Amino acid sequence: MFNFEIYSTSFLNSYTVKKYLKIILLLMALAIGLFSLYYSNKMVTRLSNEERKKISQWAKAQELIVTSGVEQDLNFYSEIVESNSTIPVFLADKTGYISYRNIDSTIVKSKKRLQAYFEELKSETQPIEIKISEDYSQYVYYDESSTLKQLKVYPFYQLGIVGLFVVVSYFAFSYSRRSEQNQVWVGLAKETAHQLGTPMSSLMAWVDLIESDNSFATHESFTEMRKDLDRLKMITERFSKIGSTPVLEKADIADQLHLAIRYIKSRSPEEVHYVFSEMKSGMYGMINIPLFDWVVENICKNAMDAMDGRGTITISCKTRGEWIAIDISDDGKGMPKALFKRVFKPGFTTKKRGWGLGLSLVKRIIENYHKGHIFVKESIPNKKTTFRITLKQV
Repeated sequence: MFNFEIYSTSFLNSYTVKKYLKIILLLMALAIGLFSLYYSNKMVTRLSNEERKKISQWAKAQELIVTSGVEQDLNFYSEIVESNSTIPVFLADKTGYISYRNIDSTIVKSKKRLQAYFEELKSETQPIEIKISEDYSQYVYYDESSTLKQLKVYPFYQLGIVGLFVVVSYFAFSYSRRSEQNQVWVGLAKETAHQLGTPMSSLMAWVDLIESDNSFATHESFTEMRKDLDRLKMITERFSKIGSTPVLEKADIADQLHLAIRYIKSRSPEEVHYVFSEMKSGMYGMINIPLFDWVVENICKNAMDAMDGRGTITISCKTRGEWIAIDISDDGKGMPKALFKRVFKPGFTTKKRGWGLGLSLVKRIIENYHKGHIFVKESIPNKKTTFRITLKQV
């Protein structure tokens, strides 16, 4: 439905910059995460080696206490043994564990859990051997300290909190941006309606004055002037409804489409043909008629631009469960699938002149005011494009 050979500078700048900013922020977050994991892993490895050395010294002290003579002073070795107050350790031989130290009290209370914990360490760790005699040895099995375990998982908690903060910030900024955009839309619409009101009042007075003169009242130019004035009144009414809750009324969607197309057809080039397909009365929806007509008009105008003012626009209306599906198709130049969602973004335009607000406004009218949906159903390059509008059936 659009000529995609020309892109406006504003569209390229806006969305290209936004795209690269997202990539840069993603790469920065990834770099921070990788650095955090690398540094934490380095600290974990260092602490793990320190604990291994500490347990080796603890095992050596145990060996010297057992193998030393009675006359030797064992206070120093005892202090080494007692200094271990953080690393869980089992002293065992081939028959099972002999003693343990720094085991969680909840595990100690249950012999079954204590034995299971010992068997787990026995299967997962390389023991430190204490040679008591030629034919008897004891073994030291140890676990990581709680500090080391916490340090291992800390980066993941840190990344989780940072990730949560980023997500919350993203939604907060998105909500703020949408609110700001809505205020801009409302302000623009209200100001436009206000600015149109003053000259319209003057024009209406002049028309009434001319109409009082019968010699001009039947003139063709006067009739066209009246039509243009009615057109301006309709445009003003449309803009005045933006930002306020429009009044919805029950209407036959197929009949309303016929009325809207009849008006558009009278203002379209002769080379543009309108075809109705699968149209039947009796499908009712809640719509605001001036805004709904505006939606149809905007889509048809874009279709005419895509066909360079020559081609066929096909309109169909059918039910899909609880919804009414309205398809508006043209045989224009089409669009790539990657742009199906972008066409509804503010500032998107393929014309040399234009603000790129038409389809963005259409989306707001359908989704915000009518609680429906609008999307590009399909687009085949150089063949056709179909927009679908869905409205809740009453």
